[in-house]
Amino acid sequence: MPSELQKNLDYVSAYRENRLKGAQSVLENPDCFPELIAICFDISNKNTHKACWILEFVSYEKLEWLQPHLDFFCSNLKVLKDESSIRPIAKICQLLVTAHYKKSETNINLSETQLQDIIETSFDWLITDTKVAAKAYSIRTLHILGKHFDWIHPELQIILTKDYGNHTAAYKAVAREILKKIK
Repeated sequence: MPSELQKNLDYVSAYRENRLKGAQSVLENPDCFPELIAICFDISNKNTHKACWILEFVSYEKLEWLQPHLDFFCSNLKVLKDESSIRPIAKICQLLVTAHYKKSETNINLSETQLQDIIETSFDWLITDTKVAAKAYSIRTLHILGKHFDWIHPELQIILTKDYGNHTAAYKAVAREILKKIK
């Protein structure tokens, strides 16, 4: 018997207002949040990408809800292969890393292992054949991390410079912006 969340995901579409409605339902029923995260990384579930879309919108409002699930979230990043799942998760990684170093009102604390998982996966998404939005989020995430891990910026610079000519205008814009910041 599918859960309420699973039934709701069946009706979620790519339309922004539809994804927002799905996220609102989770925000109003926080007990289904652990199930949402589990579905995000259950690649055998037909709604994995929809769960990722909703998790992204929930994260804008309640990023701190991820804190108790960060081990699971970060250690499973590499299982995602579907572009529709990777883009929102790459954005969430950027939000998490930003919050971790800002020590703002979110109180997100990433462990060394979690940071390493995000670094490794962000580099993977950057150097593999992933769509430009996920690459852009990965570049920004790695830029932030490079302020705290001195080996990242030189590596990032090599990749961005080497790959620059083979990419879209959107990729080049982000690459230019970040290259300027790290030179």
